[in-house]
Amino acid sequence: MIDKKQLKQEQKTVLVGVVTSDQTEQQLNEYLDELAFLSATAGVIAVKRFTQKLAHPDPRSFVGKGKLEEIKKYVSLNREVELVVFDDELTGSQIQNIEKELGVKTIDRSDLILDIFASRAKTAQAKTQVELAQYQYILPRLKGMWKHLERQGGGVGTRGPGETEIETDRRIVKDKISLLRKRLAEIDKQASTQRQERGEFIRVSLVGYTNVGKSTLMNLLSKSEVFAENKLFATLDTTTRKVVFEQTPFLLSDTVGFIRKLPHHLVESFKSTLDEVREADILLHVVDISHLLYEEQLKVVNKTLAELGASEKPTITIFNKMDRYEEQTFDEWLEPEVKAQLLIDLRERWQNETNGNCVFVSATEKLNIDGLRQTILNKVREMYQIRYPYRAEYFY
Repeated sequence: MIDKKQLKQEQKTVLVGVVTSDQTEQQLNEYLDELAFLSATAGVIAVKRFTQKLAHPDPRSFVGKGKLEEIKKYVSLNREVELVVFDDELTGSQIQNIEKELGVKTIDRSDLILDIFASRAKTAQAKTQVELAQYQYILPRLKGMWKHLERQGGGVGTRGPGETEIETDRRIVKDKISLLRKRLAEIDKQASTQRQERGEFIRVSLVGYTNVGKSTLMNLLSKSEVFAENKLFATLDTTTRKVVFEQTPFLLSDTVGFIRKLPHHLVESFKSTLDEVREADILLHVVDISHLLYEEQLKVVNKTLAELGASEKPTITIFNKMDRYEEQTFDEWLEPEVKAQLLIDLRERWQNETNGNCVFVSATEKLNIDGLRQTILNKVREMYQIRYPYRAEYFY
């Protein structure tokens, strides 16, 4: 719990979202819940939400003039609010117009996610990927949100005749993007070499929406200490461990979590990190079944996997947090027989939808972890028979 003293030091924000033909009011509320969680992860406290129903976002200020005036009134009366976060992507001119009207810094979901990624990047690869994504985000917005960039390549002879400051900054950003891509290509080459040197082991990758418990499961299955906490994007860098179940070895990797409305340039920048997913023999798709919209999160991950060309890989769907699901779903007065039947129906439904490739567990309570291990072991041994038929010692 955050004490009052700490609360005063935290930056305050208001959240803004729009109900459109593509997005219901219920979905928007869920998205804003997630945006509030993103804000908390970034160290910002959301104190107010503003929503509006629109056929189409206003090209000038995203929300309508009346709603913008309402937000302005609230911000002017609550001086502790220093930031406004929009749930959808804004153009440079929209940011400029909104900031001019409200008098406080304005960002969108993509900018917030980039900020979180930047604060959590630890390795050279992750830092380069985030920096590249940031410059790609800035480039199309330079004209509207222009603030004088540090001229790292400045000096005599760097500005052409008749060239404006905005054109100079655009050229600087493009040069920086080119440089970062070259640097990332070198890092990717080294990472690819390291993956090739791992030998003939079956590769298993944990994938899933952010904050579903992948790192906790990684720790349980590999008996290692991978950083895990109740925040979005706790893991950015891929962690790989050698795991042995009943004399059968395989490589297990934990990857960055996915999220809805993930900035395209961020996905592009992190594709090298996600090579672990593309090169995996088996995917473990972890789902937080206690989440109200877990089915939508499952679809978001499947869509991202399809974009990565990994949707056809053998997959075990792991429905995690079953303890929390039961607490939230079942009333304490419910008849045990009714509860048991509902759980049977749930399992049968997903067994049918995943062709029998699913397991229900609780990583924190260590429920059915042995069953999960056996399911993974069976799939790994099956894959060894297909991929490396001469490694018969791993089959049984």
